Amino acid sequence: MAQTLQSPIRTLLHEGTVIPAHPLALHKDRTLDEERQRALTNYYISSGAGGVAVGVHTTQFEIRDEGIDLYETVLRMAVEEIDQANLSRPFIKVAGVVGELDQAREEAEIAKGLGYDLALVSMGGLSHLNEEEHLERVKAMAEIMPVFGFYLQPAVGGRVFSYEFWRAFADIQGVCAIKLAPFDRYQTIDVVRAVCHSKRRDDIALYTGNDDHIVDDLLTTFRFRIDGKVLSKSIVGGLLGQWAVWTSKAVTLLDQVKEAKQSRLIPAELLTAGAELTDANAAIFDAANGFKGSIAGINEILRRQGLLRERLCLMEHERLSPGQEKEIDRIHEDYPHLNDDAFVKNHIQSGVL
Repeated sequence: MAQTLQSPIRTLLHEGTVIPAHPLALHKDRTLDEERQRALTNYYISSGAGGVAVGVHTTQFEIRDEGIDLYETVLRMAVEEIDQANLSRPFIKVAGVVGELDQAREEAEIAKGLGYDLALVSMGGLSHLNEEEHLERVKAMAEIMPVFGFYLQPAVGGRVFSYEFWRAFADIQGVCAIKLAPFDRYQTIDVVRAVCHSKRRDDIALYTGNDDHIVDDLLTTFRFRIDGKVLSKSIVGGLLGQWAVWTSKAVTLLDQVKEAKQSRLIPAELLTAGAELTDANAAIFDAANGFKGSIAGINEILRRQGLLRERLCLMEHERLSPGQEKEIDRIHEDYPHLNDDAFVKNHIQSGVL
């Protein structure tokens, strides 16, 4: 039987919120920096984010590797900090789930046992599966936990799926949300149109993972004529690696987008901010080098702010690309209004982080 969300979590998910993809804090010897790992979770809570996604690409998939074995540890630490915060508002806990069916089931059971609300089910690294086999895998996950679907771009291990695949995906009981991250407008529209054609259209919240197109995704209302009626669907929030940094500004941005959509007046300044954010993301995510330095770029921003001690990743080859650090310098100088350095500094000085 497919699993369902608790009412406050479902309401927040459909209203739309900021869900940062949680990074991994390491010491110089590449062991877990527990103090900074916990501080990061508190940073996202203090920033006003509506949840966190842990065990995802930004957390580094290698946390699952034998000899590292940090998957359950980092998931548990995030839950402990959320519980310790004693929030009076709902906070969505998303756990990344990857791998073949047995591994995915094991990870979902761990996440469920720790109190996570949804499993972000990655379909990356499974190129040997056909579309029907992927659908069966997702159905199996939905029997354990509510599912957050994930359309991952091919440049970082994903693949292109057909419209028919997403149409069947939307019909799966237990799919409660989909993260759209193909970094492609045609494929993004495929998913939205597929969801709109499903009888479960109102049960599925759409979230952008297109870090190169955040503001436009959030501002757009998609419309399709279905059975003689015009139906609309919006991307209501974001589950993003980009929102792992400058998170308090991301919360403000989403509020501005919601206000603009409600008033039906889109300020030109919001479109300009979207272009600036895309330029900033290109530097942080290392778009010029096929996103090779994306995790290191996120970590570098957090290191500069004092939220991380090191920008290191578990794998030595995961590092900033040549020229990437200068690009990060450039966007920091060009767009000072995008960062939340002052917010972080104040919270560190006050002992909150």
